[in-house]
Amino acid sequence: MNMKKGFIISSVAVLIIAFLFSLKTNTPAEIKETSQILIGAGDIADCSRDTDEKTATLLEHFPSSTVFTTGDNVYPVGTRDTYSQCYEPSWGKVKARTRPSPGNHDYAQGTNSYFSYFGENAGKKGEGYYSYDLGGWHIVMLDSECINGCNTTSSQYMWLKNDLETAQASCTMAMWHHPVFSSGMHGNSERAHDLWNLLYNYGAEVVVNGHDHYYERFAPQNKAGQADSQGIREFIVGTGGKDLYAVTSIQPNSEIRNAETFGVMKFDLKPGSYTWEFIPIEGSTFTDKGEGSCFTR
Repeated sequence: MNMKKGFIISSVAVLIIAFLFSLKTNTPAEIKETSQILIGAGDIADCSRDTDEKTATLLEHFPSSTVFTTGDNVYPVGTRDTYSQCYEPSWGKVKARTRPSPGNHDYAQGTNSYFSYFGENAGKKGEGYYSYDLGGWHIVMLDSECINGCNTTSSQYMWLKNDLETAQASCTMAMWHHPVFSSGMHGNSERAHDLWNLLYNYGAEVVVNGHDHYYERFAPQNKAGQADSQGIREFIVGTGGKDLYAVTSIQPNSEIRNAETFGVMKFDLKPGSYTWEFIPIEGSTFTDKGEGSCFTR
């Protein structure tokens, strides 16, 4: 074997060994460090409008993402007909990868249509709350209509307490319909206040709501609504397609608001961190981007 050929073979062998060594020395955390996209909004489909079809188009740009809803999935009431005629042609196209939460319009004529439409993706029939893990995050979907209660003695509260105690993920995000803090027409809601307090006590990082039809982002805050670097950051994303509401009374810690743009919220979730981006429908320019880290209380 000549010297040149021997050098080439030796070089290839070194590269192969280095590659195999890099695979062997990757820790499980490094292998797991892949982001997962979570995207969605609330207050969505109405047969008298086409804006839900425009927001649904944004979801199709992220075919591998998990889709969320923050309630009031269909208007005026969540019947079998409105789901099939109004929601199905737009957001229904991604139903298989949608993890919904219910709102007051979904329950306006009972709960059967909401649960039968979304099936097992909506959790156990008749409960309205469930959880799952995604990208190193624990995602909790709650029911602020409180059909099984929301206070400290309710079955939902006790379920949430046990769920948070047993969760293995390093970061936590929760979603429901009625925001505890809001600068919009409906304003602050006491419905889920006890659930918020429990999430704060267990170190949740993010809460996402709907109900007020606009976009708002809050700075991290504690149970009393005071700025707190170790508090929960709340987003209101009631921009899925139903007519928008005006901002009426700006609340403390509100960082940004927009009541003129339909769109969806995209979270890029990784173990230990996340980014957010509000994506407007075609023809609109408002957006909001940022990043955050998880913490341990």
